[in-house]
Amino acid sequence: MVGRRGWLRFLSMIPGLGMLSSQAQETSVAPVPDYFKMLGVKPFINAAGTYTALTASMMPPEVQQAWNYAAKHYVHLSKLHDAVGARIAELIGAEAAMVSAGAASAMTVGTAGVLTGTDITRVRRLPDVEGMKHEVLTQKRHRFAYDHALRATGAKLVEIEGEQELEAAIGPKTAMMLFFNDASPLGGIPAEEWARLGKKHGVPTFNDCAADVPPVSNLSRYLKMGFDLVAFSGGKGMMGPQSAGLLLGRKDLIEAARLNTSPNSDTIGRGMKVNKEELLAMMVAVESYLKRDHAADLREWNRRCDVIASAARRVPGVQSEVMIPPVANHVPHLVLRWDTTRVKIAPPEVKKQLAEGEPAIEACPLTNAEALVIGVWMMQPGETETVARRVGEILQASAA
Repeated sequence: MVGRRGWLRFLSMIPGLGMLSSQAQETSVAPVPDYFKMLGVKPFINAAGTYTALTASMMPPEVQQAWNYAAKHYVHLSKLHDAVGARIAELIGAEAAMVSAGAASAMTVGTAGVLTGTDITRVRRLPDVEGMKHEVLTQKRHRFAYDHALRATGAKLVEIEGEQELEAAIGPKTAMMLFFNDASPLGGIPAEEWARLGKKHGVPTFNDCAADVPPVSNLSRYLKMGFDLVAFSGGKGMMGPQSAGLLLGRKDLIEAARLNTSPNSDTIGRGMKVNKEELLAMMVAVESYLKRDHAADLREWNRRCDVIASAARRVPGVQSEVMIPPVANHVPHLVLRWDTTRVKIAPPEVKKQLAEGEPAIEACPLTNAEALVIGVWMMQPGETETVARRVGEILQASAA
């Protein structure tokens, strides 16, 4: 009887089949290397949230499948950009859409599109804005760590406070009005009024909503308000690729933004490449996110908070509450506080011990001297119980 090895040797002697049989043998036995271990990079349980530095969200299987599908084919990149943008716009109810290299990239190319329009000479000149409208009005308390993405185009930010200052600041150099959605409660002019004032003066308005889904309704809410451009991160709540984002809005401005980025050479956004994998995976992520049972997600997140809180409260002196941030990362977060005369460890030390333990667990950066904050929404199945056990163990070990 011919054994398996003999049969494979026989197949390898047939022209054209040798290579196939060899590949089949390799595929059947080759394990996936533990790349992170090889590199000395330790994975962790994400009990923090969708922070870029912690690699944000985990792409669900259908999004990974789209990525893998795209990786096996060649296409014309601009044609795929067009088709994916049209599909996302249809799904969300936007006039137009494009996939960007993250939300910061959407800010850069969106602003560039406002400055240049479809004038290729201007596109090639940025960040030289001489002779162009280039002032961008923003509320003083809406300045934030990511507005460098906008300033990279050559745009100049002009800070205002209140409607009266805004009216006085609008002039012949005014190109755009920028609104930072997470700072909505801080600014004197709310989002709807900001969009209305832009329309009144014929000035395009841009809303940075990077981390502002859920709720899912936000994907179309600010467009319906009248904002001309809205940016979202693709790798946060929508669980698309971390390297992708969305720019939604007016068709003419999206067309101009596209001219200012890859694959077009000699543009401010040439290095902000979005390849076929990100394009297709982001489209599928939007489709998947819109179909999700968001009420069921909320119930599960609250369950996770309950499981961890129950384990922590077994230690005398520990109290818990569920906190939902008002705008960005609008999901349940578990907040744990304790009497440090009874549990003699500070919250930052608990966070440190979680990160250094086995398995490693990253708690939310919102943790401070007063409270340990746990972000539950990015945990994978079974991880809630592990986090609950570890938090309980660390607190119990420090109990008086």
